[in-house]
Amino acid sequence: MSASEEQRAAWLDPGFWERLQRLEGRHQQAQAKHDSARRGLERLGPDELEELHRAWSRYCEVIAELDESSAEFEALMRR
Repeated sequence: MSASEEQRAAWLDPGFWERLQRLEGRHQQAQAKHDSARRGLERLGPDELEELHRAWSRYCEVIAELDESSAEFEALMRR
Protein backbone atom coordinates (compact mmCIF):
# COMPACT_ATOMS: atom_id res chain seq x y z
CA MET A 1 0.00 0.00 0.00
CA SER A 2 1.42 3.40 -0.98
CA ALA A 3 1.65 6.34 1.40
CA SER A 4 -1.26 8.10 -0.28
CA GLU A 5 -3.39 4.95 0.00
CA GLU A 6 -2.50 4.71 3.69
CA GLN A 7 -3.51 8.34 4.19
CA ARG A 8 -6.84 7.75 2.44
CA ALA A 9 -7.42 4.66 4.56
CA ALA A 10 -6.78 6.70 7.72
CA TRP A 11 -9.26 9.36 6.59
CA LEU A 12 -11.91 6.73 5.92
CA ASP A 13 -11.43 5.04 9.29
CA PRO A 14 -14.37 5.90 11.61
CA GLY A 15 -11.96 5.84 14.53
CA PHE A 16 -10.04 8.69 12.95
CA TRP A 17 -13.13 10.89 12.91
CA GLU A 18 -13.94 10.01 16.52
CA ARG A 19 -10.41 10.91 17.60
CA LEU A 20 -10.57 14.12 15.59
CA GLN A 21 -13.86 15.09 17.22
CA ARG A 22 -12.48 14.39 20.73
CA LEU A 23 -9.35 16.39 19.93
CA GLU A 24 -11.41 19.32 18.66
CA GLY A 25 -13.44 19.24 21.89
CA ARG A 26 -10.29 19.21 24.02
CA HIS A 27 -8.86 22.05 21.96
CA GLN A 28 -11.99 24.16 22.41
CA GLN A 29 -11.96 23.52 26.18
CA ALA A 30 -8.28 24.46 26.38
CA GLN A 31 -8.94 27.61 24.38
CA ALA A 32 -11.77 28.59 26.73
CA LYS A 33 -9.52 27.99 29.77
CA HIS A 34 -6.78 30.06 28.14
CA ASP A 35 -9.17 32.94 27.50
CA SER A 36 -10.43 32.81 31.08
CA ALA A 37 -6.89 32.73 32.49
CA ARG A 38 -5.87 35.67 30.29
CA ARG A 39 -8.85 37.72 31.49
CA GLY A 40 -7.90 36.88 35.07
CA LEU A 41 -4.35 38.08 34.50
CA GLU A 42 -5.61 41.30 32.97
CA ARG A 43 -7.52 42.03 36.20
CA LEU A 44 -4.45 41.77 38.46
CA GLY A 45 -3.24 44.86 40.25
CA PRO A 46 0.41 46.02 40.39
CA ASP A 47 1.18 44.26 43.70
CA GLU A 48 -0.35 41.04 42.47
CA LEU A 49 1.60 41.28 39.21
CA GLU A 50 4.88 41.62 41.10
CA GLU A 51 4.11 38.56 43.22
CA LEU A 52 3.11 36.62 40.12
CA HIS A 53 6.38 37.62 38.45
CA ARG A 54 8.41 36.44 41.47
CA ALA A 55 6.49 33.15 41.62
CA TRP A 56 6.96 32.60 37.87
CA SER A 57 10.69 33.31 38.14
CA ARG A 58 11.03 30.81 40.99
CA TYR A 59 9.06 28.24 38.99
CA CYS A 60 11.29 28.71 35.92
CA GLU A 61 14.42 28.32 38.05
CA VAL A 62 13.12 25.09 39.57
CA ILE A 63 12.09 23.70 36.17
CA ALA A 64 15.54 24.50 34.75
CA GLU A 65 17.19 22.75 37.71
CA LEU A 66 14.86 19.75 37.32
CA ASP A 67 15.60 19.53 33.58
CA GLU A 68 19.32 19.67 34.23
CA SER A 69 19.28 17.00 36.91
CA SER A 70 16.99 14.79 34.79
CA ALA A 71 19.37 15.06 31.84
CA GLU A 72 22.32 14.17 34.07
CA PHE A 73 20.42 11.21 35.49
CA GLU A 74 19.52 9.96 32.00
CA ALA A 75 23.13 10.34 30.86
CA LEU A 76 24.30 8.35 33.87
CA MET A 77 21.79 5.59 33.16
CA ARG A 78 23.00 5.29 29.51
CA ARG A 79 26.59 4.54 30.58
